[in-house]
Amino acid sequence: MLLNTDLHGHNIGKKMSCQQFISNLDGLNDDKDFPKDLLKVLYNSIKNEKLEWAIEEEEFRKSLSELVEEQYEGGGKRGVARVTDGNNPFIAIPILPNAVTYKHGVLSRKSHADMDGKRTPRGRRGWKKFYAVLKGMILYLQKDEYKADAELCEGDLKNAVRIHHALATRATDYSKRPNVLKLKTSDWRVFLLQAPSEEEMMSWIFRINLVAALFSAPAFPAAIGSMKTFCRPLLPSSSTRLNQEDQLQSHEGKLKQMSVEVEEHRKNLPSPSPKSREWEEYRIKEHYLIYEKSRYETYINLLQAKMRAETDDLEKIEASVMSGIGEGRGGREGYLRKTQSSPSISQHDVNGRASGRTGPGQQS
Repeated sequence: MLLNTDLHGHNIGKKMSCQQFISNLDGLNDDKDFPKDLLKVLYNSIKNEKLEWAIEEEEFRKSLSELVEEQYEGGGKRGVARVTDGNNPFIAIPILPNAVTYKHGVLSRKSHADMDGKRTPRGRRGWKKFYAVLKGMILYLQKDEYKADAELCEGDLKNAVRIHHALATRATDYSKRPNVLKLKTSDWRVFLLQAPSEEEMMSWIFRINLVAALFSAPAFPAAIGSMKTFCRPLLPSSSTRLNQEDQLQSHEGKLKQMSVEVEEHRKNLPSPSPKSREWEEYRIKEHYLIYEKSRYETYINLLQAKMRAETDDLEKIEASVMSGIGEGRGGREGYLRKTQSSPSISQHDVNGRASGRTGPGQQS
């Protein structure tokens, strides 16, 4: 299973070679080595045909949908669509009709990098305008203006972006357009999103990051592959089961872990040749650790700000945070533009669903 994950999973870096696979199993057969011919056959078999799920994917999706449906009031049966990457049903997100809408408005999107940070081909990098809806842990990019009761079409699901474990930042390295933010997802896709104004850009950054900080579940351990090949941990799309205080402690623990790993990583430099494979793996891991450290710092700052605000009203929390940013820039007043609605955001909103408490004028 671990070899299957290394060869066919979403890990960064190069796949484990047959020789590395054999070396990793040295001395594990009652202090003896496994027959090399047997390991070679096993390696090539899994490389040529990945291990499939124990049950059919459609059956698995159906069972998950039924589980979600049971959580609805009234227990009525209805199909549940899912946002997925088409590969792994365990990281798909169910489309929940009563999920809370945290923000909506016009955004232009440019695909900058595909899965694992691979540069998007030139023909697919163009800017496209959408009506964006942040609903639950999904950012929908719709061609038509948002309507609360409208059904999602196939195009809406195709363009949807999962924001669990994501990080939105100001795109400081992009100067061709104003008011552009960069959104990096859990599988390291990168999107550039242009807002109509700086206020809107900062509001999108705040709300995406706060939703991710509140609801992203703790990461699974990374797959064990080659000792020299770095693998990112799998980030589950399910909502966290932790309360707000425990979620904050979890993020603080991960930040401390990442800080220690960065220090240890920089103490163990690879071979002298900067073009060696070891240096490539070294740079990949360092980039990952620094990014994760920044992501957890952002999550911690936002959760602490929410707890200080002592409210679940999203607009009030945003105003408090932006006021601090404005003071840091010289006390800009009126930095936030009032929106038509102010949804509440609470740790009780499992998977971003409404918990029965709503803010004034909440939309869902």
